[in-house]
Amino acid sequence: MKVHYGVDVVNDSPVLRHAGVGLPSEAAVERLPFTVSIARSDEQLGKAVTMRHAAYARHVPALAELLRAPEPCDHDQGSVVLLAESKLDGSPLGTMRIQTNRYRRLAIEQSVELPEWLQDCRLAEATRLGVAEGRVGRVVKTMLFKAYFEYCREIEVDWMVIGARSPLDRQYQALLFEDVFPGRGFIPLRHAGNIPHRILAFEMETAEARWIAARHPLYHLFCDVRHPDVDVRDVVHGARRYAEIESIGHYDKSY
Repeated sequence: MKVHYGVDVVNDSPVLRHAGVGLPSEAAVERLPFTVSIARSDEQLGKAVTMRHAAYARHVPALAELLRAPEPCDHDQGSVVLLAESKLDGSPLGTMRIQTNRYRRLAIEQSVELPEWLQDCRLAEATRLGVAEGRVGRVVKTMLFKAYFEYCREIEVDWMVIGARSPLDRQYQALLFEDVFPGRGFIPLRHAGNIPHRILAFEMETAEARWIAARHPLYHLFCDVRHPDVDVRDVVHGARRYAEIESIGHYDKSY
């Protein structure tokens, strides 16, 4: 019997709350009722697009009309689409796209020039988030962010970059994301239907140290607990590990 899920709040970047998974402190491995992986087939990408469209239709109907089919960015080198699928029936529970600046500028750079301290850095932007409603959606949302974090660690990204609508931006601030443009406020983003977003960034190199110092609940969930059902190690779509590049100056900046 097919199980149908509704759609929860959507933002053009992952919305984070600690999901209250209830992990014991001694836990090393936890199994989930769903998987999170990179969409590798047309069928999986179709599921991700279905979830994406349904989510945006609830909150940004005009933009949703443009999201009924895969976007060109879904197939770009340096981009991957994450898909959360139910183990019960294979139905989609969530999706997110991650784009790096290995081959071209981030989507967010269509609307704003990033400051000097982010120039010549290895960046990854999360966009097009959509999740199922209710508690399952909250857990999926958190695991999608863990997948985003692990993917950035896998390809040795320097900074995670997101745009967040109000009031969701405060959740990212609580996660120790920092303002890219302090005092500038919210900036309309072309790839997000010109809805004003706050631009935030998260430094990968210092992530664990900062989470430990802040006693953040995500530290245990992300760094102490292994989730075999969250697997983004197989980098596809032609993306290469940044470590293979001799220097930052060798990046193709001709885009």
